[in-house]
Amino acid sequence: MNRFSLILSAFIFALVASASAQHLAQPGASDQFVFWQDSLKKLNHRVNYSEIEPERYNANYAFIKTLVSALKTQESFNLDFDSLKAVSIIRSSDSRFKLFTWHVLNDDGTYRYYGTIQMNSPDGKLKLFPLVDYTSSFTNPTDSVTTNDRWYGARYYKIIPVTNASTPYYILLGWKGNTVKTTKKVIDIVSFRNDKAYFGMSIFDGEDRVHANKKRIIFEYARKTSMLLNYLPEQKLIIFDHLAPMNQKVTNQHEFYGPDMSYDGFRLMNGRCQFTQDIPLKNPPSDKDDQFIAPKKVIQK
Repeated sequence: MNRFSLILSAFIFALVASASAQHLAQPGASDQFVFWQDSLKKLNHRVNYSEIEPERYNANYAFIKTLVSALKTQESFNLDFDSLKAVSIIRSSDSRFKLFTWHVLNDDGTYRYYGTIQMNSPDGKLKLFPLVDYTSSFTNPTDSVTTNDRWYGARYYKIIPVTNASTPYYILLGWKGNTVKTTKKVIDIVSFRNDKAYFGMSIFDGEDRVHANKKRIIFEYARKTSMLLNYLPEQKLIIFDHLAPMNQKVTNQHEFYGPDMSYDGFRLMNGRCQFTQDIPLKNPPSDKDDQFIAPKKVIQK
């Protein structure tokens, strides 16, 4: 993490944390909310399409401040920010929280992730858990449990509640643009305790050495291809493409990995995820998580 990103993240964390202690605006804020949403739309466009990296980050800084202001309006939890096409905004099925995640593309083809969790507070106060991306600081991300201020950044598109566990938690499916060569997808876990959001949990079982006993699951594959990672609620099954190298000579070189037309998965059983290999699918589900504003062409230096 470079110095600029670290300073910006620290400021964002302080800004959002201070906002969490403030009361929401009084009723009658609908017109103001429309104003905030229009401002957010314009700023978000600049974040995604400005040609100069510092301009993208400056727009992102203004976007975050404006988002916090918008979330202070009384009706914000129940309203959709549907004009923000490049921001993933999803609500848990139990309406406990809403999750905002997005990214900024760097000139070298890497990404930095941003987000916040908005809790549905019964006392009418704004309660946010800002997500501070510490991806570059992780040594073993599949074995790490962290809080929201040391987040393994991603753009989430699915929340799966698990309520029959000793500690209720939520499974998150996410897209994680990585470099000019590879893309990642993530199965992460979020739970709430001690006034913190915790990411990662040992809930993965099975004989598979790659996935069993991990705190989160990370897939990495060639950027030019795509990967299915989705949830089938009627089967309580997280389904995903099995990734393989194009030949044995490039094993462990993930820029040469892609789907091999077979499917594996995790089946939710008794509050845990049981690895299941070679799942037969007649009609594989469509994975729509990548249907967002695509990053602009990478600027090569």
